Amino acid sequence: MKFATIRIKANGQLGEAGFLMHISNEADYGQALALMDELVDAYEANRPLIELLARSIEHWEDNAEEFAGFNALVAALDGEATLKVLMEQHGLGVADLPEIGSKSLVSKILNGKGRTLTKNHIVALSARFEVSPGIFF
Repeated sequence: MKFATIRIKANGQLGEAGFLMHISNEADYGQALALMDELVDAYEANRPLIELLARSIEHWEDNAEEFAGFNALVAALDGEATLKVLMEQHGLGVADLPEIGSKSLVSKILNGKGRTLTKNHIVALSARFEVSPGIFF
């Protein structure tokens, strides 16, 4: 393998699109999102570049001042608040969560009436909504 060739090609590409490795401003962020939109149309073919770009985007969104308020709100959510958000996003009511149990139990959990999500609830909800169980803790 010719590392000199790889280095030259990589430096050339990163000189044109440095946001692949590090987003440093709003313009880079916009370009990164636009490129990601194009790449996902052929996900498997673009997977290595998507994974690289996703790390760059995630780092920006975790650390940029414009996302600080949102990130603080997300960090403050507990399991029940997270469940409420997911229910709203998916247009679900208390009767639509068989993973938890009866409408009465779901209502008690959502309203903080002495009931909380159990580990089994969280595992089932994570699978249903295709999210990490960690968002409920």
